[in-house]
This record gives sequence, structure tokens and C-alpha cells, in this order.
Amino acid sequence: MSGFINRIKSAIKPNKNSPSAKEGNKEQQFTIQPHPAKTNNPADLEPPQLGAGLNNKPEFSAHQTPGPYVPSAAIASNIEPPASREEMRARQVELNK
Repeated sequence: MSGFINRIKSAIKPNKNSPSAKEGNKEQQFTIQPHPAKTNNPADLEPPQLGAGLNNKPEFSAHQTPGPYVPSAAIASNIEPPASREEMRARQVELNK
């Protein structure tokens, strides 16, 4: 009877010397995979979308502008001085008639 029980135990539990038992004792290993992003902006991962309006053309982006417009000296000298408050109030009364 004990031989029968030993055979059942050996069939259920593998022998410590067997290669399958040694492989079963290994723990799982997890690794960190590299992220494909080059920047922290999630929009960089998305391809340009059709029908996205001004968003799909980088040349229309507000951050791609060269800077404020500074007129040349010739243009700046031809600009008339701004009107005073009294002149603006008189113009306002004239337009609101």
C-alpha cells in the first residue's frame, strides 16, 4: 500500500533532481522597455490627421513665428503721431451722430 501512495506522490510532485523541477523554481523577471517618445509632448506621437485645420501644418503654428514686426526707419518716420484724447472724443461724437 505504501508503494502505491509513493507512486501517486511522485506523479503529483516532481522529483527535486529532475530538470523540470529546477526550471519551475525560477522566479518571473520583468524588465522596463524603452519608451518610443523623444519629448514629453503626447502630440508628437500622433501622425498628422486629415481635416485637422491649422493643426496639421507646422508652418501655421503660433510658436514657429519669427517674432514681432519691427518696421524699417523709412516706414516708421512716415507714420503720423497718435491722436490726443480730445481729438478722439471729438471723433467719437462725430461718428455717433
